[in-house]
Amino acid sequence: MATEEVNKPSSLPQYPEVIFTAIAALNDGTGVSKSAILEYLESSSGEFPAGHETLLANHLEKLKENGELIMVKNNYMRPNPNPNPNPNPNLPVRRGRGRPPKPKQPIPAGTVISPARPRGRPPKPKDPADVAAAVASSGLPKRRGRPPKRVRSAGVVPPAGAPRPRGRPPKNKTPLGVVGFV
Repeated sequence: MATEEVNKPSSLPQYPEVIFTAIAALNDGTGVSKSAILEYLESSSGEFPAGHETLLANHLEKLKENGELIMVKNNYMRPNPNPNPNPNPNLPVRRGRGRPPKPKQPIPAGTVISPARPRGRPPKPKDPADVAAAVASSGLPKRRGRPPKRVRSAGVVPPAGAPRPRGRPPKNKTPLGVVGFV
């Protein structure tokens, strides 16, 4: 007799079915809260076991993890099986800004894909012998940027073979004791 009671099917429907029925019956666009589902279950069929609130919470959590329900702002709702990005079928589908991507061509079987090319300008090929000869012939490496300005002392005239300095030459100053009038 005890085995007959255990094997006897329950008169209560399964929790997921009851939850889906409650969500469909309440049919709110923003979803249905857990308390609203609980009120609907108690009003529709009053014969639930003690502690069915925790059973309901556990089943809602399992359905959410499985993806059968989604939760938006503490409300449960069924996910849309075929979301329509264009709610008005008379208007064309709007796409984002920029040029649309080119369609991908299928790659034939047996093709080896090379790695992607790195960004920037490729480096010049370096021969180790050329690099060593250039370093040895140059002596000290040339410093980067503009060379520092050389300080000249006043009144020093450059030698005859030297290039002329830039700008206007300094004015010749006469000594104070010499007067040009006689």
